[in-house]
Amino acid sequence: MAREFTSVGVVGLGTMGAGIVEVFARSGVDVVAVEITDDALDRGRATLTRSTDRAVAKGRLAAADRDALHGRVTFAVGLDALHAVDLVIEAVPERLDLKRRLFADLDRICRPEAVLATNTSSLSVTEIAVATGRPEQVIGIHFFNPAPVMKLVEVVRTVVTADDVVTDVEALCGRLGKVDVTIGDRAGFVANALLFGYLNHAVTMVEAGYATREDIDVAMKLGCGLPMGPLALMDLIGLDTSYEVLDTMYRRGGRDRRHAPAPLLRQMVTAGLLGRKSGRGFYTYERPGSGTVVPDARTPAPAGEAPTDPVRTVGVVGAGASAHRLVAVFAAAGYQVVAVGPGFGDPTTAGAAVRTALDENVSPDRLSEADRAAALGRITWSTASTALADADLVVEAVADDLDVKKALLAEVAAVCKPGAVLATTTSALPVIDLAMATGRPDDVVGLHLVHPGTSTPLVEIVRTIRTSDQVVDTARAVCATLGRTAVVCADRAGFIVNALLFPYLNDAVRMLEAGYAGTDDVDHAMRLGCGYPVGPFALLDAVGLDVALAVQRRLYGELRDPGFAPAPLLEQLVTAGHLGDRTGRGFRSLPS
Repeated sequence: MAREFTSVGVVGLGTMGAGIVEVFARSGVDVVAVEITDDALDRGRATLTRSTDRAVAKGRLAAADRDALHGRVTFAVGLDALHAVDLVIEAVPERLDLKRRLFADLDRICRPEAVLATNTSSLSVTEIAVATGRPEQVIGIHFFNPAPVMKLVEVVRTVVTADDVVTDVEALCGRLGKVDVTIGDRAGFVANALLFGYLNHAVTMVEAGYATREDIDVAMKLGCGLPMGPLALMDLIGLDTSYEVLDTMYRRGGRDRRHAPAPLLRQMVTAGLLGRKSGRGFYTYERPGSGTVVPDARTPAPAGEAPTDPVRTVGVVGAGASAHRLVAVFAAAGYQVVAVGPGFGDPTTAGAAVRTALDENVSPDRLSEADRAAALGRITWSTASTALADADLVVEAVADDLDVKKALLAEVAAVCKPGAVLATTTSALPVIDLAMATGRPDDVVGLHLVHPGTSTPLVEIVRTIRTSDQVVDTARAVCATLGRTAVVCADRAGFIVNALLFPYLNDAVRMLEAGYAGTDDVDHAMRLGCGYPVGPFALLDAVGLDVALAVQRRLYGELRDPGFAPAPLLEQLVTAGHLGDRTGRGFRSLPS
């Protein structure tokens, strides 16, 4: 039977430490909260007070419960106050030398049976444990910020942590209302090992001028449903903290280049641009500590005037569901649409498919019957590309095959009027290869509608080195008319969303392949610890493992970075025909 920890000490009362104090006190545990100076102690007490007062104001905590919570907390300066507690958790800065000295002192002060825990997010728990004479009673208990809200706790056992200590801490997590994931002592554990590779990749995009900070953040929020974009999140975490976590993971984790801190990150830290806490990071804030972003020199200028030759007629070329959805989207937005494809010779049949797309994918709650009829009335159907001669914009929606798209766009370019914009919806192919096949590459742009069959209002506008500024402006104006948010990026594998998303998914597969954590633990870690809407393995099964493999191969083929090589396990599952939800078996099996 697991022991019950009745008194807990917390060392370090910054944002995280004060949050951990609140978690325990909310659950009825007596807490001794310790700092090294009176001023630091006062700041920690004030942090706890602000947090609980906010909870009362929002109706999440009764005033009487708040007062009882504070009554369970004893504030003290100095470690000697911890001599009688059952468990100590440290939340001091992420410096190994500091934590080792602290644990040596705790070993001397605390009762022999007391458990000593570190809240480190990246340092070696083993190296901290051996600074004591009781390494079998040392464990990692990694809370996520804000600790009172986030449900996940990573329980990190070393090779010498006693089994009963692990069991007792797991039971404690349940008592606190947390979901625990028990893992071994590896750089970054689960959540940070996956999160920070993705964050670092986003920094390299900014560093290379591939896309703006705003477009990267908007793309990941809208394209993946994340609570924050990667650069805004790094500002919240702190760029100095992010650098230290990445550097530690790089040195301890086999020197994976995905975790080698981007040079821009080091430069910003050196310059004192640390994020919200300093008032400047990737964004500029109202004041140090504020989360309110204010304009700065890198803030995009307001949208200019609309193009002098606005788009009135849109051609859509293709067949099948993707083409039907695009026809529906443009017609519902008020454009005259010329739909060209082998199945568009019969307006009755094609119109029924587009009506279904209007009802299911465009705006079922906003289109009246009259609006639907008007949208259908704006569509002209044809099987011949010559019908596109007067279109201002032509969008292809055929299979993502390089030869097929090149041949189609060359055919379309030959019949379209001068100045017509030619757009490809490819999600993976090089847009420049398609553009050069037209003989008029200045007119070609990528229009990747992320999840076109859903309400996700995101379009990645992909400009090649030949795309004219006027064509990009036209694409922006069209996206605005469609009610979608446009982000602009250069022509590189994966664009923004897939280039950041799929390496993260591939990293998760590598983690599973290494036997470090199971699919459920990894999915729990990313959902509950990082606020992701779905875990990586559930997402891979939904997307399709063959799709993920194809994207990852494309990224690796272009970047040639070993960190982007597809995980062998992913390749093996695809070879075996385990493609995810649509085959009933991927990383998980669907119930029969």
